[in-house]
Amino acid sequence: MARIVQKFGGTSVADVERIRNVARQVKAEVDRGNEVAVVVSAMAGTTNQLVDWCNQFGALHDRREYDVVVATGEQVTIGLLAMALQELGQKARSWTGWQLPVRTDNAFAKARVKAIDTAGIEEGFKRGEVAVVPGFQGLAPDNRITTLGRGGSDTSAVALAAALKADRCDIYTDVDGVYTTDPRIVAKARKLDKITYEEMLEMASLGAKVLQTRSVELAMNHRVRVQVRSSFTDVPGTLVVDEDEIVEQAIVSGIAYARDEAKVTLAQVPDKPGVAAAIFGPLADAQVNVDMIVQNVSRDGKTTDMTFTVPAVDLERAVAVLEKARASLGFSGLQADKNVAKISVIGVGMRSHAGVAQSMFRTLAEKGINIEVITTSEIKISVLIAAEYTELAVRALHTAYGLDAA
Repeated sequence: MARIVQKFGGTSVADVERIRNVARQVKAEVDRGNEVAVVVSAMAGTTNQLVDWCNQFGALHDRREYDVVVATGEQVTIGLLAMALQELGQKARSWTGWQLPVRTDNAFAKARVKAIDTAGIEEGFKRGEVAVVPGFQGLAPDNRITTLGRGGSDTSAVALAAALKADRCDIYTDVDGVYTTDPRIVAKARKLDKITYEEMLEMASLGAKVLQTRSVELAMNHRVRVQVRSSFTDVPGTLVVDEDEIVEQAIVSGIAYARDEAKVTLAQVPDKPGVAAAIFGPLADAQVNVDMIVQNVSRDGKTTDMTFTVPAVDLERAVAVLEKARASLGFSGLQADKNVAKISVIGVGMRSHAGVAQSMFRTLAEKGINIEVITTSEIKISVLIAAEYTELAVRALHTAYGLDAA
């Protein structure tokens, strides 16, 4: 007997018939002799409606009450799924986040899971009962309802799998696995049988929308085996596992892209100790995340040009923060550009193979694509290019690294 946590997203539970389909998939897992807990999102579109209602009370609404409102979507789904399972003759019981409870910190609207009390679920397993649990929600130290931020149901599922010491966490979505790149751009993209936590974390943070970044971090920290698979087709998905489980590691596993970046350049900043801290400190205080950074010092060593990227949604806030500090920073000009995209080549095999960066730069040069910024880590190389070349760059790199399906 295995212990499985299954997670179904909003499109999988979009209406009653789809909920019945989910119930059949859950029961099939139980019929294989396994203990099953299910984590579900709100029905497709529900959370957006709830958020919209909250926003009608202004941008500075009480986040504690916001969480009370937006957490209700999942409560509807767990009750309906429990009914659908009972309709099939399967024992099932729904649990809200506060009933278990799922303990979080008090960062309302973006809380982090601290612990999950699984005693009630464990007792239910002994009775042959499926536990149906809402994603996205928990309970703060002061017993107020919290939510984990958009996409938080993936995190809920992985956290529950870790707490239950589950053999596997299956994330059901509208795609049938993790591909070498976006199949909508590259028709020859291949589905991966397995991918390492590190690679999946890079892909999730660099633009791939298959899994939420925090859920991958949690899976990696607790060594939870995760399978990404489709709600609509009965085919094996992609396993996200420890590097040791992959015998033959490809040099490059995938190409990711992100169009939601913006570039900021500060010209002729006085080059002196502490200048970087003076620039990036206020941005951090304003909750603006800075990613790629490149610095060019002038020939006389007196000034430097500083270029970096921020999320496109934060560009206006970043510019406002920097302009406010212009007098103290001393830069002569500021340029902001949303017409950029980040392209990343990812693979654990890079650790032991040379020439990966050279291949990337040569391929882009042959296509006439100029590189604006470069950053690297042990298993990834990212470049910033003009946004209009995004698809051309992804296709060219996918072919260059031998990722095209035969």
